[in-house]
Amino acid sequence: MLYKKCIYVAAVAAAITISTSCSSVKKSSATGYAKGDVVFFDDFSGTHLDRNKWTPEVPGFNGNNELQTYVDSSSVMYLEDGLLVLKPKYLPKFKNVEGREYDFISARINTRGKFDFTYGTAEARIKVTAGEGLWPAWWMLGNGAWPDAGEIDIMEYVGEPDWISAAVHGPGYSGETPFVNRLYFDKEHDATQWHVYAVDWSPEGLVFKYDGAPMFRVTRKMAEHYGKWIFDNKQYLILNYALGGGYPAKINGIKQPYYGLPESSVNMVKNGEAKMWVDWVKVTKTR
Repeated sequence: MLYKKCIYVAAVAAAITISTSCSSVKKSSATGYAKGDVVFFDDFSGTHLDRNKWTPEVPGFNGNNELQTYVDSSSVMYLEDGLLVLKPKYLPKFKNVEGREYDFISARINTRGKFDFTYGTAEARIKVTAGEGLWPAWWMLGNGAWPDAGEIDIMEYVGEPDWISAAVHGPGYSGETPFVNRLYFDKEHDATQWHVYAVDWSPEGLVFKYDGAPMFRVTRKMAEHYGKWIFDNKQYLILNYALGGGYPAKINGIKQPYYGLPESSVNMVKNGEAKMWVDWVKVTKTR
């Protein structure tokens, strides 16, 4: 997700296909692949979102010509069977707290001011529904102005279940960043199945791993070819569900009935079928 009003063009690098290890069960007995000291963990086992860890954004950032506004409501964000569920909702002509009008509401939560870190592994076990123009994401931002504070997109999905992407944004390599890559899943374990999406973050680079296998790497030297390496600062965690906008539209070419969101996906939202499930989120630091 971009933290600025700009269009995210997915400059796709070489696709990598790996075998995946995922479960069809709702909850996982595993807690990820990373070893070390756990400095943040939430398995959403309560009855309500733990607000000592997470803050809902209201209305939250809305750029990239996205269609939703963010609200703090159990109609778009709730815990069920030990899972966090983010579910956008169709609500025509809804006016947010800024008085702006939208046809869709959704949820975005972050740990800003409650948890951030430098270096380590951030992991989350997630599954999503298929539907063109749906745009859930799992990512991190630095504290400060975008893009100078940096952005690490661990998992971005625009509704095509055979692939999910990771990206990095910073000063000199933001927006249409050169640092973006897709992972193509095998047909039986696509994005609608459970996967663990992670990034290993060190002083020298970022290695994105899906189901424990590396799928993309961005090093300090690679970034410095374009601008300053900014990833020595603290980053906080974000989970959100956007709809339509620049990135999906660049992929699917859809302009009607909404920019980047076809009627079939609008109907999914209307019927409450568009969801992202999050089993757990964990951050681990190596001693």
